[in-house]
Amino acid sequence: MRLLAPALVTAAVLLSACGTTETPTTTPTESATGGPVTVTDSRGKEVKLDAPAKKVVTLEWAETETVASLGVMPVGVADAAGYKTWDAVVPLAADVKDVGKRNEPSVDSIVALDPDLVIMAKGRDETLVGQLEKYVPVVVTQASDATRNLDRLREDTKLIAQALGKSAEGDKLLSELDTALADGKKAVEGKGAAGTPFLMADGWLEGSTVNIRPFGKGSLVSDAAEAVGFNNAWTGEVDPQWGLGATDVEGLTALTDPKTVLFYSASEDDVFTTGLASNPVWQRLPFVVNKKVVKLEPGTWTFGGPKSVIHVAEQFVKAATA
Repeated sequence: MRLLAPALVTAAVLLSACGTTETPTTTPTESATGGPVTVTDSRGKEVKLDAPAKKVVTLEWAETETVASLGVMPVGVADAAGYKTWDAVVPLAADVKDVGKRNEPSVDSIVALDPDLVIMAKGRDETLVGQLEKYVPVVVTQASDATRNLDRLREDTKLIAQALGKSAEGDKLLSELDTALADGKKAVEGKGAAGTPFLMADGWLEGSTVNIRPFGKGSLVSDAAEAVGFNNAWTGEVDPQWGLGATDVEGLTALTDPKTVLFYSASEDDVFTTGLASNPVWQRLPFVVNKKVVKLEPGTWTFGGPKSVIHVAEQFVKAATA
């Protein structure tokens, strides 16, 4: 599917917020010579592979991005067209097969590719895991945890890297992330912009109403922004897995600091310029009055892997230092 209609995304992430919060771990059984590999995924389940996985199917875009970032192009992905629209930082090869929607992939299409491994995110259809494991090993990542999202991202990356026999590449990818965040923080501090308040949001039209989804503290975007020196101004309720909230334009009037910067993403319909441009409440918001509204580049995936987090952080730093 495409991103999901954003209203459906909100429902999906809130429904998927429940479940275990076990920390995924890996065991040091990766073979440098391509021998057997054993990893322990977010379910606490040991997944044993005869060799590092080379033919991989991924059922969520962050996992797709991470696998491709590690130098293993997936043979199949869920919603390839949506990935190309929403997560442009790590391109897919033209011959990657689409295996259906992210919330309803085709078991037949996956099995037909004869993969070594399927990688999917926790919170999707739990019955799907059992269906797939009849045919192929499955690794389930944590996907998000609003209490520790950057650490969770590191663990998911290491888990995937070990399953692919790419631990060195995984360490390099995480080192690039850490360097980008540290350099970004220095740049923001150097401009005297540390502590700049921000709101990150996306939104969609429902009838004539614009629904707004703020990214609260603990969301992956918020963790990246705070790592480079910003301060999340949204204090409303958010869900415990993704750190996402819900409001409307009137709810944004709680943000009164004139230094606040609004960052938003819109790879399809841009409701912040079309649905709100003539709204009198919107026109009086401090970040609108002060022209501190920043649209993230199309293809910036706000729930992605290390490359996406770097891409998000770089755009925050650019806004603070331009």
